Amino acid sequence: MDERKGTLSIVGIGPGSAPHTSPAALEAITSADVVVGYITYIKLVRHLTEGKEIIRTGMTEEIGRARAAVERARDGARVAIISSGDAGVYGMAGLVFQVLQEMGWKRGDSPELRIVPGMTALNSCASLVGAPLGHDFCAISLSDLLTPWSVIAKRLEAAASADFVIALYNPASGRRTRQIVEAHDIILRHRPGTTPVALVKSAYRKLEEKILTDLDHFLDFEIGMLTTVLIGSTNTFVFEGYIVTPRGYTNKYTWDGEAIAGQTPGRSLIVPEPPGEVV
Repeated sequence: MDERKGTLSIVGIGPGSAPHTSPAALEAITSADVVVGYITYIKLVRHLTEGKEIIRTGMTEEIGRARAAVERARDGARVAIISSGDAGVYGMAGLVFQVLQEMGWKRGDSPELRIVPGMTALNSCASLVGAPLGHDFCAISLSDLLTPWSVIAKRLEAAASADFVIALYNPASGRRTRQIVEAHDIILRHRPGTTPVALVKSAYRKLEEKILTDLDHFLDFEIGMLTTVLIGSTNTFVFEGYIVTPRGYTNKYTWDGEAIAGQTPGRSLIVPEPPGEVV
């Protein structure tokens, strides 16, 4: 066995286009002896993998990928395990830590861990349609392969009632079409049908598509596993073909930058009391 201490880089490659992959991610892949990943993601970085050992597997084989990466790194190799977007957001990072825990790994053991962040699908898709994430937002995966639908539905209800901008990951697939319809119905109970919605597929890749629509009509379009659905809050609006969620500056300031009467810069927003009941 090679006695050197191995390294395991858990790498987010962003959307997969070179300009949107961080220099740190590129360096982690190019310096690796072994690159591990889902088949599609390996294809996205194939120009960086010449001469390297490649471990590629398909969907539903994530545990095998994680174990292979940890074992090769524990034996002394420099390993990069890759995810699209950020590896810590619906990616491989959490599973790798679970594998390490199951193996009894401790800090200081081989492998040394390096976590390299990447641009999430949420960020890349939002950038193509304007500024939909300008205020509080959340991400919910509609895949019930690993999470019960009852839990997902509860999260949708809470997010919709709290008026978050909502990003839906894994909204539908060839065999899973009911969930996006139920999600639509839940959200529609809490915000108007005119609420802006963006459908973004394969952001910054060759097959990129983006559609701006609204809550009443977004189910009229094709939605698949590569689609991210961005649903606005009650404050989100459309401007010149862009979706915008305001941060709330006009609640406190005029367009001259002066505080509105009753408001103080740098202090909590004061919400006027509703008018009292007329007796």
